[in-house]
Amino acid sequence: MNKKRKLRLKISKFTLLIFLLDIIVIDGIILINNNKFKAFWIPTAMTTMSHKYLAYTLYDPDTVNKVMSENYIETNSEEINLDDIVINSNKNKHYTSKYEQELFTRDPGNDLYKIIRIEESKFKGYLVGIYDPSDVELAVSSKLGKAGESVNTLVKKNNGLVGINGGGFEDLDGWGNGSIPYGAIIKNGVHIWQHDGGSGGLIGFTKDHKMYITSKTPEEAIKDGMWDAVEFGPNLIVNGKTAKIHGDGGWGTAPRSVIAQRKDGVVLFLIIEGRLPGYSTGATMNDVIKILKRYKAYNAANLDGGASSTMSVEGKLWNKPSAGESYGGRTVSNAWIVTNKQNKAYVTPTKKK
Repeated sequence: MNKKRKLRLKISKFTLLIFLLDIIVIDGIILINNNKFKAFWIPTAMTTMSHKYLAYTLYDPDTVNKVMSENYIETNSEEINLDDIVINSNKNKHYTSKYEQELFTRDPGNDLYKIIRIEESKFKGYLVGIYDPSDVELAVSSKLGKAGESVNTLVKKNNGLVGINGGGFEDLDGWGNGSIPYGAIIKNGVHIWQHDGGSGGLIGFTKDHKMYITSKTPEEAIKDGMWDAVEFGPNLIVNGKTAKIHGDGGWGTAPRSVIAQRKDGVVLFLIIEGRLPGYSTGATMNDVIKILKRYKAYNAANLDGGASSTMSVEGKLWNKPSAGESYGGRTVSNAWIVTNKQNKAYVTPTKKK
């Protein structure tokens, strides 16, 4: 091969490389200026604890503020009507949908709860139906104020069977260990923790096992019968009425943890896996509400999501968290767990792929 031909070949390869780079740059510019991409990227970044800078990496502050102002949630400000919840009122003789039939078709030997696999086009997760709300309680890190514990550990230490993470906590630079919970914590009718930074309201259960979501102070809520509670949000369903979601609600697409209750008292734990390319990207608040309505959630509230979204079954990690899978999930401040106080029939479930 002569020198001129080699030179032409080198020039051709260089031209092709420049052409491909031009295409990538042009596509990138088009993508960045696409309104749908803006509405996905900015809220998703801004609702993380330590990666808000990603929104400002691509967009100026005015653009970020504009997008966030167009994506927000109008929560239902009604006070929860606890009288609407009539525990064990559904005898399950007539199912109104395939989802209700799925929920109440118990697994052989397990009269405590049902784990349902959630699989949508963009995300995966699990929904747990707990038949008796008296089996649900709040587990709190034994090292509160110093260190958190994984949901696995909280389930084991409290003789639980199933658990999901609860409220949020200080997460400076993404290295929070669950030691300093945000907001209030109520345990066994006692206000045991208070720290600045809480968002939303109190989410918990009364002495008679009815889910109670309120903006009242912990002391007022305790007078109303609140027994266990964490502070987070937003409220997604109150008295059967869903929040109004503008755009994606300003919460982006991410892993989710949600707690809910049906009118018959059945409690629902929902975990959505996310930030796992090729497997599950995560869910918006609209996505979460659609799933909850399928299973007739009457009251529901968002819990801490992102890398904290964790589900444990008998002290073993059940879902795929976006971080910390190799060591059993992130350490958190508290978790909602399922126990078996009345020694009901129970057989360890088998994880379905």
